[in-house]
Amino acid sequence: MILYLIRHGQSEANEKGIIQGHAEFSLSKLGKAQARLAGETFADTHLDAIYTSDLGRAKETADAIAEHHPLDVIPWDKIREVGLGPLEGKTRDEMQKAFPDLKTDSLLTSGIEGSELTEDITARCAYVTEQLAAAYSGKQVALVSHGGFISIYLMYLIAGENWPMLNRPFMIGNTGVTKIERRENGLMKFHYVNQTAHLERENDLKSSTVLY
Repeated sequence: MILYLIRHGQSEANEKGIIQGHAEFSLSKLGKAQARLAGETFADTHLDAIYTSDLGRAKETADAIAEHHPLDVIPWDKIREVGLGPLEGKTRDEMQKAFPDLKTDSLLTSGIEGSELTEDITARCAYVTEQLAAAYSGKQVALVSHGGFISIYLMYLIAGENWPMLNRPFMIGNTGVTKIERRENGLMKFHYVNQTAHLERENDLKSSTVLY
């Protein structure tokens, strides 16, 4: 199975520096242009299925990819962003004022009350892996998701349930594409991570945000 993991285009919250988590935000003007270029990149790539997070910014991006394929986009809540509870809707300055002891480099696993538990994120990663392996052996699948979830999922593929021990080596940009090959023996090959060459076709389409 070939698996493409694609982060959504820049959202209005990304543009304003707002932490999202499960909160709903649409794509910004820049994000829509990024999604269009991501879609064009996949125009000549065979896909057997396109899954999207059930959050709107991911679905808008997935729809841009689906324009080039005779496929319906399948919403999947298991690949939505990590839930950040009371941090959602805040800028980093607002977050630091409200939670001065919170380490800003570990928002995804802060353990703050109301945020998604690490064991629940792990269970999601395991479920996604099992379901895809069972349904798409020998196929090519696109998952449109979020920077936080994709980075954690990559760590899960490397370390399993011990992923929280890793120092988050993956940062995923808007519409960054990661290609993974799952072989019949279950081994994973990472072809590339966070590929954003498609954004270089037009000027000023890159965005550096890593807010979730």
